[in-house]
Amino acid sequence: MPSNESKLTVVGAGLVGSLLSLYLARRGHTVEVLERRADMRRETLDAGRSINLAISTRGLHALRQVGLEEEALKHAIPMRGRVIHPVKGELAFQPYGKDDSQHINSISRGWLNKFLMTQAEGTGRVSIRFRQRVTEANPAAGLLTVLDEATGVTREVRDAVVFGTDGSGSAVREALQSQTDSQTLGHGYKELTIPPGEGGRFQMEKHALHIWPRGTFMLIALPNEDGSFTCTLFLPWEGPVSFATLQTPAALEAFFQEQFPDAKALIPGLVEEFFSRPTGHMVTVKCAPWHAGGRTLLLGDAAHAIVPFYGQGMNCGFEDCVVLDALLSKQADWAAAFGEFERLRKTNADAIADMAVENFIEMRDSTADPRFLLEKGVEKVLLNAFPGEFVSRYTLVSFSRVPYRLAYGVGAIAGGIVAELAKDLKRPDDVDLDRAAKLIRGRLTPFMEEHADGFRLEG
Repeated sequence: MPSNESKLTVVGAGLVGSLLSLYLARRGHTVEVLERRADMRRETLDAGRSINLAISTRGLHALRQVGLEEEALKHAIPMRGRVIHPVKGELAFQPYGKDDSQHINSISRGWLNKFLMTQAEGTGRVSIRFRQRVTEANPAAGLLTVLDEATGVTREVRDAVVFGTDGSGSAVREALQSQTDSQTLGHGYKELTIPPGEGGRFQMEKHALHIWPRGTFMLIALPNEDGSFTCTLFLPWEGPVSFATLQTPAALEAFFQEQFPDAKALIPGLVEEFFSRPTGHMVTVKCAPWHAGGRTLLLGDAAHAIVPFYGQGMNCGFEDCVVLDALLSKQADWAAAFGEFERLRKTNADAIADMAVENFIEMRDSTADPRFLLEKGVEKVLLNAFPGEFVSRYTLVSFSRVPYRLAYGVGAIAGGIVAELAKDLKRPDDVDLDRAAKLIRGRLTPFMEEHADGFRLEG
């Protein structure tokens, strides 16, 4: 394990930076965290940029390692599936797993971030300094130039081991001069609120992620502890139905009345929130390298920002902390640990980035398609009929710690099997299980056996 004498500096006190500092403190290190924003525990930060979090197996495992899973789950709401809202007609429920035990959890980004900062400071080894902006960095030397935006004073941090957890627009990554492939999605997002009903009751199904899929755009809603739902509208920036066309209250209200009438009835602050809150961008970042010797390492969104449509951004960042922690217990120096970390995580981060973009198309488009619903039904039949033999991509991503790259590979094979079996079916229950067994054992089993070590990771 690297020496505790090293001066450790974490840039960014978001979710990943706060958890990472906790992991490092637990190893006996003293950590300084530099955060550009004010302390969110003392000042209310801008609303409208949260995109509620869905914490699942990977993120919960990371919290469990530092004894925080139980408390986090007290503030989380299990979501057992998607509720699909068509423009007209009945709501449809699509379960996430083979039964209710497999669910993801809605949790407040703000609450979790504050909780992790407080827990990190509670170790006595972590000090978080706010309104600190990194203006220059020399990653190879562990040198940072930091502006204190409260006082206007600039100082230098020298000879540090630097962890860049400063998000998708990372200053540390920019200084690494890494090759960055940054792709901005052609859609933006706007956050809206469905308030609680009388007595704090939920005005829609509490234990679900709600989706209004409309082809090129969609609305989603996740439940909050207080009975409200955080809604996120995803729209193209330009085009016939886009943020560019919703410039007046009348246009906005007409659009919601036409496309999301049931949601509109539940969002009393629609006009005010839409026009006062910022419109967020979504970006995929793939870059290399992630480290400079044993002096600087990127983690979380700084290394691999992804779009939010698989609910894995935070889970992936938290898994970074778990992997790095395991390496630090074995490796003799920072450089060896950082090099191995990049080797292990880069392919997995790229895989979940690609899956997240693909899932966006599924959520906004396919979830309302009868053929898609039939295939999802067949998938559920196979999950129950062949436990341990048939696995789906979604199950592996959300309910296991199997490496993302293997989940990606399974998805391609399992998806092909499901499509073949569903081809001439009218009902999922009519699937030919004998044929299914042959396809699974002929295609999926060999892949899982070849990568057996990766599939042994428990949830």
